[in-house]
Amino acid sequence: MKRALILALACGMAAGLQAQQVKQKAGNPVFPGWYADPEGIIYGNRYWIYPTYSAPYEKQVFMDAFSSPDLVNWTKHPRIIDTAAIKWARRAMWAPSVIEKDGKYFLFFGANDIQSDNEKGGIGLAVADKPEGPYKDYLGKPLVDKFYNGAQPIDQFVFKDADGSYYLIYGGWRHCNIAKLKDDFTGFVPYEDGTLFKEITPEKYVEGPFMFIHNGKYYFMWSEGGWTGPDYSVAYAMADSPMGPFKRIDKILQQNAAIATGAGHHSIIKAPGKDEWYIIYHRRPLTEKDGNSRETCIDRLYFDENGLIKPVIITKEGVDKSPL
Repeated sequence: MKRALILALACGMAAGLQAQQVKQKAGNPVFPGWYADPEGIIYGNRYWIYPTYSAPYEKQVFMDAFSSPDLVNWTKHPRIIDTAAIKWARRAMWAPSVIEKDGKYFLFFGANDIQSDNEKGGIGLAVADKPEGPYKDYLGKPLVDKFYNGAQPIDQFVFKDADGSYYLIYGGWRHCNIAKLKDDFTGFVPYEDGTLFKEITPEKYVEGPFMFIHNGKYYFMWSEGGWTGPDYSVAYAMADSPMGPFKRIDKILQQNAAIATGAGHHSIIKAPGKDEWYIIYHRRPLTEKDGNSRETCIDRLYFDENGLIKPVIITKEGVDKSPL
């Protein structure tokens, strides 16, 4: 009896220890549900992920957000914005990009999936007093509602440069534009030649732009291939300026046929005070054929001694706990 009790206690302790060890890893996906186009950011002492609610366009009428103190334990913040708050948006709200400025939280989004200049929709902007919202329409109309340089007004990313300037980088249909935002985000500052939108499209660009600075270099990243197919992937370029020119270097994120397909439309975050970089992206489980069956995952991002990005190893385990 005593031996059985000791054995039971030992098994219990082992199980508890195992559970504790498991909890040290986030696991992929990092939270349940179909979510895509995730943008990660750090606000204060929490990591945040703002994804697209992955569903048919007619049902894609709201957005949720998720926050975590350590990349492992995530809290869902439901319906931080929806089409009831954005009167001109009726469907296909996607690819949120977020930033804090002067104590306000701004959320850029695409809506309506417009196919021409004659349709209502494009890139909008919402504002809130807290990261979790609720977000309200900032302009009462789209910020970008036309096709400039052939770029569909979708897949927006707001980039803060080292000098404090803010840029909107966006574009679908294999074209990407960069525009300098006014200080109050109500419009754009013209370039020296009077234009508002400069094309910076690199080779094989399709959609999903993202930019960050590392060791003084501008890293420009984007998605290639078709979003519903297994060839969806992420490539990058480097330059000395956010204006480029950007020459494609290599593909660094793609499917692993043993784990998941369609890995793409990503964002990058860096842990403050540490040389730890993470890539947040969506992918499709091997069991799923529906184009909207996409899940949000996180894996590590590494650089080599020359500052080039190493190919990302996508995992089921995800990343280690990293408290802020």
